[in-house]
Amino acid sequence: MNKPEAAQKIIAAALPHVPFDGWTQGVLSKAAQEAGYKSTDAIRVFSGGAIDAVDFYARQCDAGMVEALGGYNLDTMKIREKIALAVRLRLMAYAPHREAARKALKLQASPIHAGHALKSLYRTVDEIWFSIGDTSTNFNFYTKRLTLSAVYSATLLHWLDDNSPDFSSTWEFLDRRIENVMQFEKLKHRVRGWIN
Repeated sequence: MNKPEAAQKIIAAALPHVPFDGWTQGVLSKAAQEAGYKSTDAIRVFSGGAIDAVDFYARQCDAGMVEALGGYNLDTMKIREKIALAVRLRLMAYAPHREAARKALKLQASPIHAGHALKSLYRTVDEIWFSIGDTSTNFNFYTKRLTLSAVYSATLLHWLDDNSPDFSSTWEFLDRRIENVMQFEKLKHRVRGWIN
């Protein structure tokens, strides 16, 4: 059995069931059968259970965002425009299965999965920064990711409950969060100038 291929097929079969039944071992077993495998193959593919399936799904969406970004000329954009675009594309990777994304967040919110949730969030924001051309290796490397984690998480939560046309409310919310960060960065530079 080709595990990466099986994982993709099982996730694809599971996604229509997740909004109703959540990310569970039962759903994965059923999806494995629907994808042409044995129900027990779900455990072979996702040895950690449902949280591993959620992690795989998040990686798929990260990859979708990176691929979509390749269709844009990022060199002509300002950093704030690149960040906004990348976050939008990442959320839109979830859009076809928004309820599955909500259920994934619920599973990740469990205290026993906190480590998985943090790693998944870090991977997403790291992918965003690298995809838009960030090459920092100093302290900025970490502060950029920490800041974007807060922006992305808040925007994801807003998006999950957004019923506005074309998610316009979310994109306005995102723009405000990025503006807040930009203003804070300007203030930091001013304070450094006063101290020095």
